[in-house]
Amino acid sequence: MTDPADLEDRSGRWVLHLDMDAFFAAAEQLTRPTLRERPVLVGGLGPRAVVAGASYQARVFGARSAMPMGQARRLCPHAVVVPPRGAVYRALSEDVMAVLADAAPVVEPVSLDEAFLEPPALAGASVAEVVGFATALRTAVLARTGLPGSVGAGSGKQVAKIASDLAKPDGLRVVGPAEERAVLAPLPVRSLWGVGPVAQAALGKVGVATIGELAAMDLREVTGLLGGAVGGELHRLARGIDERPVAPRGAAKQVSAETTFDADLTTMSAVHDAVARMAEAAHRRLVESGRAARTVSVKIRSADFTTASRSETAAVASTDLTTLTAVAQRLARGAVPEGGVRLIGVSLAGLSDAAPPTLFPALVEPVEPVAPQATAEQPHVAAERPWRAGDDVRHAAHGHGWVQGAGHGRVTVRFETRSTGPGRAVTLAADDPDLLRADPLDSLR
Repeated sequence: MTDPADLEDRSGRWVLHLDMDAFFAAAEQLTRPTLRERPVLVGGLGPRAVVAGASYQARVFGARSAMPMGQARRLCPHAVVVPPRGAVYRALSEDVMAVLADAAPVVEPVSLDEAFLEPPALAGASVAEVVGFATALRTAVLARTGLPGSVGAGSGKQVAKIASDLAKPDGLRVVGPAEERAVLAPLPVRSLWGVGPVAQAALGKVGVATIGELAAMDLREVTGLLGGAVGGELHRLARGIDERPVAPRGAAKQVSAETTFDADLTTMSAVHDAVARMAEAAHRRLVESGRAARTVSVKIRSADFTTASRSETAAVASTDLTTLTAVAQRLARGAVPEGGVRLIGVSLAGLSDAAPPTLFPALVEPVEPVAPQATAEQPHVAAERPWRAGDDVRHAAHGHGWVQGAGHGRVTVRFETRSTGPGRAVTLAADDPDLLRADPLDSLR
């Protein structure tokens, strides 16, 4: 006879969500072993640079992704700052997705470092069986990539995503049907997909702050507050009803970001700042997809809900944050209405599948090349840019390494890769003929 308790421990459907832990920073610590267990910030040092990734050792000081780099460095002054290396992250992401593809016939990537899967082998499985499957999955990802990832599992994509957040870092959380409501109920409503600042504020006005409080509301009241489609969907998610399929994602035609302000913006400087923030958010999604954009569009909604849009298309696709932001700000100046601005959105379209040469190129301070003096024996040519911290290099005698610092005609290199363990630092002449630029992917060896 089947134990009734065992039936409560089973779900007809199990969705898993894998989220790699502090992916960009962890990739740097993996390929540059000296950085393991040290606070690491990934990003540039320019005045408008933002943090692309922060290790958990840096997060304990309050640093986090998407934070201005200056603020993060003030919070964690002893952190090591390295520029992003998109080629390394994409290679590791491909390895992660290959492991997931072996575990399930359909994988839905969300970004470079997270994805959903719904393994047919888990249909009708018990919590214990799901724990065993997910444990093996995490082990396989670690063995293939050398990186930890957290896995959440539940009856749908929403619960699986929440479960993986609860599992971080480097953990596993399976939310069975018997405990689903108890897990969801105390969480803030912002934990649900589709609840942004505006929806949160609307719910807050009627005293609803948690998922459990939202689930307990009458459906008519929710749809009256948030609209029929959005309100109905959020009410279902709050009650653990999530029938959205796990499906491969087609290539997006555009990436965008927008926000509605609690108080209308009334100055152009405030509009420019808001446009810059939206451009940065859209830019992060652009580079995560490994593509570049030709078209920049700006949407401005006034206090009386009048919406104006402007767009501009360039001849060549770009991933340069400074360029894309400047275009968006110029378009915004022509769209700002009289009175206040209620909403601003920035979208990037005309996407090219050609991967950009670097990730977040505008987050690294540009260095102008220095041209040597021309002579009769040697024609005038532009010299390579100077060495900078984070550059991948190789040396005939020392092998592969990365630049820790440079200046005054000298360069200090830490010679190490993923497989070497912490390497030794060597200071060389900046013009050492045996010191050459290297492929970042060589650090994965």
